[in-house]
Amino acid sequence: MVKHIILWKLNPDLADSEKLSVKAEIKKGLEGLVGIVPGLVDAKVNIDGRLDSSNVDVMLDSTLESEEALKAYATHPAHVEVANTKVRPFTVQRSCLDFEI
Repeated sequence: MVKHIILWKLNPDLADSEKLSVKAEIKKGLEGLVGIVPGLVDAKVNIDGRLDSSNVDVMLDSTLESEEALKAYATHPAHVEVANTKVRPFTVQRSCLDFEI
């Protein structure tokens, strides 16, 4: 099994109301990939409860069956669609940590 953790910082030019909408769409899109992308076991997107000490806005905590499944996830058309329409246009920074569990 592999953990795939992503942290994003939203574009600071977005209005607060836009940020709420964008975060909700990111959550809906990425969590909706479970059952669609082979090998994606679980996906949880944290958009609530952020403390002032945080320096990012959104976290994806996902589990995949293997490193091969992670590679396939990265290029799967459904994932690419979510990334290109719900994530990338609204974020300015991305950090990733992948590791075996």
